[in-house]
Amino acid sequence: MKRAIPVLVLSVAGLIPVWRYEPSLGTPTTEVASPASTPSAESGSAETGSSESGSSESGSAADTVVKGSTVNTDKGPVQVQVTFAGDRITAVKMLQQPNHPQTTAAVPQLVAETLEAQSADVDTVSGATITSDGYKESLQAAIDAKGA
Repeated sequence: MKRAIPVLVLSVAGLIPVWRYEPSLGTPTTEVASPASTPSAESGSAETGSSESGSSESGSAADTVVKGSTVNTDKGPVQVQVTFAGDRITAVKMLQQPNHPQTTAAVPQLVAETLEAQSADVDTVSGATITSDGYKESLQAAIDAKGA
């Protein structure tokens, strides 16, 4: 009987986090795109501005926007839209992403690394592995679609 009370208390204490757990769900594009696209739009504008200064007429005419495939992850759908100026990636925008704090924090890092690497070969963001993998898969699909 002496062990029953501590076992009961510890069991309840161990179950509280399980009861409070709230899985993340995919959200509509309109809610997600605004906060996630702000850093990429600024970065993309800076990149676009510098590439357009070299060839102003062909820079705006040669811009190609390609959507990547929608990747369904355990956290929710991930889809990117990539803007190319010639063969150069000038902007990446998240069209769909999981509504999760780690994802929101990871997106600017992923976009910045993509603009620097100019490919889908970017590092996975710690704490947002599932979203990072979905991002890279959708990004690679957009790059492949542009090349086709």
